[in-house]
Amino acid sequence: MAKGRALVTGAGGFIGSHLVERLVRDGWQVRALLRYGSRADIGNLADVPGDVLKDVERVHLDVEDPGAVLSAVRGCSTVFHLAALIGIPYSYVAPQQYVATNVMGTLNVLEAARASEGTKVVCVSTSEVYGSARYTPIDEQHPLQAQSPYAASKIGAEKLAQSYGLSFELPVVVVRPFNTYGPRQSARAVIPTIIAQALWATEIRLGAVSPLRDFNFVEDTAGGMVAAAAAATAPGDVFNIGSGVAVTIGETVERIQKLCGTSLPIVTDERRVRPAGSEVRELRCDASRARAEWGWRPRVSLDEGLAATTEWMRRHADDFRSAEYAV
Repeated sequence: MAKGRALVTGAGGFIGSHLVERLVRDGWQVRALLRYGSRADIGNLADVPGDVLKDVERVHLDVEDPGAVLSAVRGCSTVFHLAALIGIPYSYVAPQQYVATNVMGTLNVLEAARASEGTKVVCVSTSEVYGSARYTPIDEQHPLQAQSPYAASKIGAEKLAQSYGLSFELPVVVVRPFNTYGPRQSARAVIPTIIAQALWATEIRLGAVSPLRDFNFVEDTAGGMVAAAAAATAPGDVFNIGSGVAVTIGETVERIQKLCGTSLPIVTDERRVRPAGSEVRELRCDASRARAEWGWRPRVSLDEGLAATTEWMRRHADDFRSAEYAV
C-alpha cells in the first residue's frame, strides 16, 4: 500500500500514541488530532521519541465539533478513529457524555470522510461490545451485548460506521481490539495498577479476580490497525484483534508478582467492582479472520509484554508511585 497522509484521532491516548509512532516509522505522513485545551497538552505523545514526533503534524480540536473535524480530515487518505471516552466506571456516572463523544464524535468523523471522497476510516471499537461470552473463542458473529453505558456507546459508534459503509459505500472498517496493555497506559487500567502496587505498595487492591481477559501488547494492537488500513476490506467489515489466549485477573497478578519478586496479599477494593449485571466474565478472541485475510498475528507473548511494561514503569516511577491504586 502506498503510504499517504493519515489522521489519528485520540492521538494523545495510550494506543493512539503508539499508533502514531508506528505510522511515522512506516513512512506515513501523520496528522495527530488532540483534544483542545488551554495548555495544548499532547498527552502520551510526549513519550514518543523526538526524532518521530518532529514529523507529526498536531491539531488541537474537539471531536464533537463537526466543522473542526472536517478541516482535520481534509487531505488525509486514511483516518484512524480512536478518540473516545474509555473508562467503564465513569460511564456509569456520565453516560450522556459517552454518547456525545463516542457516538456523535464518530458521526462527525464519518461525515467528514464522506465529504472528502475516498478517505478510508478505520473505526476502533472494543471487545467490550460482546459482553460476557456466550461462547468462546469469540468471533465477529458473536451477539453484541451492552453491559455498560461505555459498551453501548461503542456499539452505537460501530453501527453508524457500518451503516455509512453500506449506505454510502464509504470505505470503513471496524476493528475490535481485545484488552490492550503496555508502556504509557494509565494506572487506572488493570495491568498498570497491578504492576504499580506490586512494585511500590504493601498489598494489591483489585475488584473481581475471576474474570478472564485476552491481553494484547499495544504494539500488536497498533499493527492490527495498520493492517486493517492496508487491507482490501468491504465497506463495513468487522475484524477482531486478539491473541486467543485468556487468563484470569488473578493469574495475571501471579505473573506480575513473579516478575517483581513479590508475594503481596490481594484485597478487594469495592471501587473497582462493577455492578453485578455489568461485569464481563470472559473475553477470549477468535482473530482467525484477521490472520486469514491480512496475515496479522500477535508477536509479543503475555510474559514478554508484562516484562516490557514493568521495566517501562520502573523507569517512570515518579508517574506511578502516587497513583490512586498504587498506595
